[in-house]
Amino acid sequence: MAAAYILMNIESGKVGKAHTAIKGIKGVKEAYIVAGTFDIIAFVEANSLEQLSQRILMEIQTISGVRSTTTAIVFQ
Repeated sequence: MAAAYILMNIESGKVGKAHTAIKGIKGVKEAYIVAGTFDIIAFVEANSLEQLSQRILMEIQTISGVRSTTTAIVFQ
């Protein structure tokens, strides 16, 4: 099992739609709109690091409004 916290910067005015899209991705266990440096923080699980990276690169980063992501891989 692989897991990560994904911290995202979203374009102004697109946070709500991006949040809804992110919550609909398989493996996204939690997603929150937050205040501060990032706009959305999500917790994502996958069967492997490869599957996790594909989920981040091909699904989360391609959502309309997602400007950038910072990934924190969970070790324990």
